[in-house]
Amino acid sequence: MINDDRPVYLRLRDEIAYAILEGRYGSGDPLPSVRAFAAEHRANPLTVAKAYQSFQEDGLVVVRRGVGMFVADGAVEKLRAAEREVFLRDHWPRIAAHMRRLALDPADLIEREKAL
Repeated sequence: MINDDRPVYLRLRDEIAYAILEGRYGSGDPLPSVRAFAAEHRANPLTVAKAYQSFQEDGLVVVRRGVGMFVADGAVEKLRAAEREVFLRDHWPRIAAHMRRLALDPADLIEREKAL
């Protein structure tokens, strides 16, 4: 992760968010149980529950009592919009400045991306 100084629950939240953005969990898919996710990441279940709770508060998951948590409809779009905002606000200015220092042409970067 980019910033390991952040609270553990936020880093775990990022893990889940990235999995949703990458398509590992789609709309309507169940998330791992708190216990399973905690065991997989060697985290305290209460910390995982806090990460999951933040998703619920943001409307990114729905709880089906006795069944589990499921990715809410529209979660991918909400997460993508939030990640774009963070990228444009926090990362892009440094990247753009670095590109200018290196005299990198954005068109060259697009061509390079197409070649991957």
